[in-house]
Amino acid sequence: MTATASVSRRDILQGSAATLLAAATPLPALAAAPMRNTQAPVFYRFKIGAFEATAISDGPLDLGEPKAEMFSGLGPDEFKKALDDNFLPADKLSLQQNVLVVNTGREIVLFDTGLGPATMMGSKTGRLLANLEAANITPGAIDAVVLTHAHPDHCWTLMTGESGRNFPNAKIYMMQPEFDFWTNEANATNDMMKAFVGGTRKQLLPNREHITFIKDGQEVLSGIQAIATPGHTIGHTSYMITSEGKSLCNAGDIVHHHILSMQKPRAAFAFDADGNQGAQTRMRMLDMMSADKTRMLAFHFPWPGIGYVARQGDAYRYVPEPFETAL
Repeated sequence: MTATASVSRRDILQGSAATLLAAATPLPALAAAPMRNTQAPVFYRFKIGAFEATAISDGPLDLGEPKAEMFSGLGPDEFKKALDDNFLPADKLSLQQNVLVVNTGREIVLFDTGLGPATMMGSKTGRLLANLEAANITPGAIDAVVLTHAHPDHCWTLMTGESGRNFPNAKIYMMQPEFDFWTNEANATNDMMKAFVGGTRKQLLPNREHITFIKDGQEVLSGIQAIATPGHTIGHTSYMITSEGKSLCNAGDIVHHHILSMQKPRAAFAFDADGNQGAQTRMRMLDMMSADKTRMLAFHFPWPGIGYVARQGDAYRYVPEPFETAL
């Protein structure tokens, strides 16, 4: 008879460890599961009144080691303290790309497109199309692409290559000064601008016949109003999206960092075309949104970039909106 069958009631009651160990059937060794190193598809649905909105990620941008000169006017110690106080790493500065899709019931509107497959800001961009598919939104269903501005991380997914359009049925809306600046080769004044202008020309010029120019205050599409917010670029535009008395401001790049842009709003960002004008625009818009308690989507804030602006002394703080796990 085996040891397994020889354990008596008396042995168990007496707690004979040796007997119990001898009676136990050995368990097979468990192998560790393989590391996946992948995330789930990144999209998030929410409501703006009767409109259905979906935030779609194009992936994070890697800006490298944080440096005070990225935000002018901040000394190294002040910059480091702002990061330390908010548990942010001192060796890496990352920004998200929170693309917005709004289904108004009439049109499906895509706001900006992300950087696409270009690797100038790291290797983790170019996820918009896959995440749109995961969200059950086909590129061919997009009726309108509305651009806040024409920096690479906002329009470089318009084209599939030299001749193909990723959103073949979409009209494109933007400010004319923005188009004129980024398609003018005379503005390629240094290596960075050569890359920016050259790449953006390849996105905008093949789409020229599909582009409609808009103006400040114009209702671009039903429930979507343009707000001129220059400074970051010459024709930067934010959009107020309103349905059934509920609004969301798609702020674009009037802010870049959820701590530094809010706590130090007068500091110009390194990629601003006109840092002083950008700071004035930022203060104006943050004042408006905090006073009116307007919901905001910030393109570069931590995913999904939806929240509110609150006054904090002579500056502001960002209050993320809690996730809705069911609509």
